Amino acid sequence: MRDASIARNYAEAALELARRAGSATGRVSEELERWGRWLDDVATAVQDDDRVRRFLESPKVSARHKNEIIGKALEGGGQVQPTFIRFLQSLVTHRRQMLVAAIAAEYHHLVDVVEGRLHAAVTVARPADDAERSLIATRLSKAFGKEVIAHYYVNPAILGGLVVRVGDTVLDGSSRRRLGLLKARMLAGR
Repeated sequence: MRDASIARNYAEAALELARRAGSATGRVSEELERWGRWLDDVATAVQDDDRVRRFLESPKVSARHKNEIIGKALEGGGQVQPTFIRFLQSLVTHRRQMLVAAIAAEYHHLVDVVEGRLHAAVTVARPADDAERSLIATRLSKAFGKEVIAHYYVNPAILGGLVVRVGDTVLDGSSRRRLGLLKARMLAGR
């Protein structure tokens, strides 16, 4: 639980830094998105590359040396802002570099809140085509009054219709549920 709180605090700091950078250019949404990509790239590197992970985890390598390497690796391309590099170096200085994946996930959650987006898990009986996906997302956005980003899952057991989960809210419009209700009514009327 403590790591989750720490990750949220760093994600909030990253969000504020990205907002400031975006305010300076007049492109806040673009800057929020860019910081999210940078965080994802670093998290992926730490997760997928054993050498990077071992280097960052090693207590034998000083935070100062780690920060020097991070600075040299990222500042050369000119694609990453110095503020972002200092943010990563702050993680290393405070021994939080291994939380970068959790920080990235929390950052994306915070950006969704700021941008007024919701994520919905949509379960369908068969794969939906692009037109169906678009229609579902549009109707969900209208129903929730926010932009809804739908993540689709296929489960033939629901027989037809769909099941939508947004946070703790579940909307079950599956054929399986409807048949179950019909069966219950028929058995109750005996």
